[in-house]
Amino acid sequence: MITTYQWHEGFSTAIVTGAGLDTENLVLRLIPLGSITGTVIDETGEPARNANVKLTMHRERLGEDRIFPRGFAQTDDEGKYEFRDLIPAEYFVSVAAKPWYAVYPVWANENGVRTRTDTIAPELNVAYARTFYNGATDSAQATPLSVTKGEHLTANIHLNPVPALTVIVKVPEDADPRRPSWATLQQMDFDSPEQLMVEGRSGEIPGEMEISGVPAGTYTVAGMKGGGMARPTGQVQITADGQVIESKAPAFTATVKVRVKTLHGEDFRNEVSLSLRDEHRRTIAFAQLTPKGEAEFEGVPAGHYAIMAHFSGPPPYTIGKMVIGGQEVEGHDITVGEGATLEIDATLMTGVVSVEGVVKKKDGKPASGAMVALVPRTMDARTHFERIRWDQSDLDGTFTVRQILPGKYTLIAVEDAWGTAWLKQGVLEKYLAHGQDLTIGELMTAPVTLPEPLEAQKK
Repeated sequence: MITTYQWHEGFSTAIVTGAGLDTENLVLRLIPLGSITGTVIDETGEPARNANVKLTMHRERLGEDRIFPRGFAQTDDEGKYEFRDLIPAEYFVSVAAKPWYAVYPVWANENGVRTRTDTIAPELNVAYARTFYNGATDSAQATPLSVTKGEHLTANIHLNPVPALTVIVKVPEDADPRRPSWATLQQMDFDSPEQLMVEGRSGEIPGEMEISGVPAGTYTVAGMKGGGMARPTGQVQITADGQVIESKAPAFTATVKVRVKTLHGEDFRNEVSLSLRDEHRRTIAFAQLTPKGEAEFEGVPAGHYAIMAHFSGPPPYTIGKMVIGGQEVEGHDITVGEGATLEIDATLMTGVVSVEGVVKKKDGKPASGAMVALVPRTMDARTHFERIRWDQSDLDGTFTVRQILPGKYTLIAVEDAWGTAWLKQGVLEKYLAHGQDLTIGELMTAPVTLPEPLEAQKK
């Protein structure tokens, strides 16, 4: 159970005492946390031990409607699992497991003809498809579990075996033996690709892989070269045992080369990696930064992407600006053309400046519980949503927005604005027109205090 004053979307209002502040009629609302527990059983009614259980959460926060992994668990000897401390929201529960008794066949290639060389019974050559709470094997058909305040739900899941197929995936060979190619099969779980619980091994013929334990269905073939992130190379419908799949990179793919430095030339304290995020906010590629501060993405399909920076520890750096083709741009958005080679010089920045102020209503009284947002002014706030800084004003109207990157911003305060669809076209613009503009310079480090109150706008 948690409690804070005027809790909204992870923010709360601090209680401040003093002259002119009404602190005698405050109401603290308790928010009891919920849970989801259940048992996973197999086709005979026996507990499915060591099954992987995934909890996915559907939540709208600060106007961003997202479905994302909330947690993972593994069933115990009785097939039981538990997810605790759940805030009110919609959740999906799914299970990935392998039948304990499953045995997969061996294939041989004789004079170009692939044949099975085993006598495995069909009832042993089986697999479990990823199964959701309502028995669906496709996330689009899954039924959500709505957890209200303090509710404890039970979600039992029954696994049923289906015939397992073996597929042969042809992977492109690289001239460099130090960069081996590999392939895997993925299935979309809402907006995220999910790896299958299958068995993969190199085939008898160079450039081929055998993947066993695959239920029939539609999958994405993902290829990896020299480690790093698996990149999708196309969709395939798997229907037959021994099916051959060509894993080819899309035609006219591009290369993105990134050179990275910090704003003030300081050395990185931790390991750094970069990733490419597509327009659906999915990570499609990953690259580790070399000691020279360079990273390279190959086989990138044409499209619009964001370059994201990742660190193993603080401080939290972000790509603040880039130079592309001699032109300086703010933010992390890039456009990749077909077959192009894009060279980028990126500058990493960390937010050290904070802005303090007070929100007041038109009558001059403090506005408590108002949503305060610092919105970047020279880039698309919808694709740079993580650059927006938020706070909720305290009982005396004061607020502090922290970890602000250098740049130009507009500061707004809106009453009763929690739950607003900020990413919807025209919503932010309505309030930005009446906000306060301010600039955070690259050399600034001290907190900024607003000389005038920030006027609270009506929702």
